[in-house]
Amino acid sequence: MEQNSKTNWAQFIPLATVFFFWGFVAASNDILIPVFKEAFTLSQFESQLVSFAFYIAYTVGSLIYIGISAAMKTDLINKIGYKNSLALGLGISAVGTLLFYPAANLGSFPLMLSGLFIVALGFSLQQTVANPLAIALGPIKTGSQRLTLAGGINNLGTTIGPLIVNLAIFGSAVHATNTLDIQSVKVPYLVLGAAFLIVAIFLKFSPLPDKPAIAEEEKDSVGSRSSALKYPQLVLGMIAIFVYVGVEVSTASNLPEYMIKNLGFTTSQVAPYISLYWASMMIGRWTGAVEAFTDNVKSQKVLRFVAPYLAFGIFLAVNAFFGHDLAPFYVYGLIILVLILADMMSKGNPANMLLIFSLIGILAILIGMFTSGMVSVYALTSVGLFCSTLWPCIFTLAVSGLGKNTSQGSSYLIMMIMGGAIISPLQGLLAEAIGIQYSYIIGILCFGYLVFYALKASSVLKAQGISFDKKLSGGH
Repeated sequence: MEQNSKTNWAQFIPLATVFFFWGFVAASNDILIPVFKEAFTLSQFESQLVSFAFYIAYTVGSLIYIGISAAMKTDLINKIGYKNSLALGLGISAVGTLLFYPAANLGSFPLMLSGLFIVALGFSLQQTVANPLAIALGPIKTGSQRLTLAGGINNLGTTIGPLIVNLAIFGSAVHATNTLDIQSVKVPYLVLGAAFLIVAIFLKFSPLPDKPAIAEEEKDSVGSRSSALKYPQLVLGMIAIFVYVGVEVSTASNLPEYMIKNLGFTTSQVAPYISLYWASMMIGRWTGAVEAFTDNVKSQKVLRFVAPYLAFGIFLAVNAFFGHDLAPFYVYGLIILVLILADMMSKGNPANMLLIFSLIGILAILIGMFTSGMVSVYALTSVGLFCSTLWPCIFTLAVSGLGKNTSQGSSYLIMMIMGGAIISPLQGLLAEAIGIQYSYIIGILCFGYLVFYALKASSVLKAQGISFDKKLSGGH
């Protein structure tokens, strides 16, 4: 496939559907956590096994992929093609959704976890394929912005997912019930499984390429080392991806417990705030995607203010549609200004962006830990704003300079998504010991490492003669 001079939107749009699915399911887990906790009488640690089962599947999937490729002595995805790999991944995820039916009938928490694990196992294969495809569907110079835009569509799914699952379980906001019926989770996940299969068939016959373009400099990079693991920026970046996904997931998945236990919310009232957390990711990523639409500098400056508030408007519109009171959320528009200012301060350097956003993330969690009421809720919710840009920043810093080892390095990074499987239950365990609010010290430690990585990676890359002079924002 030859690199396009312009973004191929006919190919990008069907691919973006897959990104939407990832977000829809991942954010819906944050509604399932308090529901399962109550329905199955779980501890906070046990309830976080939802995150563990989902995110550990990414690592298991990567290991299976590496093992099969080694046994075949050829790359599995290159062998069967990118479209077939996407369709296979969606098929695997569809099988996982089918388990929700017997799990609900039997009232089995382990079977529920098994279903989520298999759904995410399919997502692991989809992630490995879709990220390079999103980058390849247009000019290399705007590849990161397309990945950012795909991340923004992912977060459209994360904004809607919790509201739909909450509606399925509790009913509308006007006629909400606090009576839990675990049977109610069957329908939304069976419908989701059907959607997986429909999109798999559609992608199979879509104009998507079977293999993305590879830049010539990546094919024959001079001075490449024998293994990606011999590059310090990658090894340290693997830890960075681990803690980044960890803080992103654990902040949201433990938020319902804080709001229910400390602030007196009911389980059914939490959904709009979970939606806001993931909408915050969308707000940040839409801000970073503007370069994918226009090369005009003046237009980009205007869009950097328009895009985040357009995304915020979508969050408000969706919640209005579901009958939620919007009054508590208007003040959040002021917090978005902090995001815009921080984005401008980064001056396009991914190391600077990682440093600035991580420092603000620490401040947000500290406010959330040592205040009360809605101030603490909005502080913790704003962590989503400052996580929104970190994935491509870390990813870019980690694979820069790897040359022919770039694909190998990318697979190692995707494997480290398991941070969401480890850190979220770890925070749940800590919450049982010191209280849910103070357990957010875990997030401060995660952001602290990202501050270190921003400084260290910048130093390592400068020593290798690599620097950055363009803006990069977005997410996974």
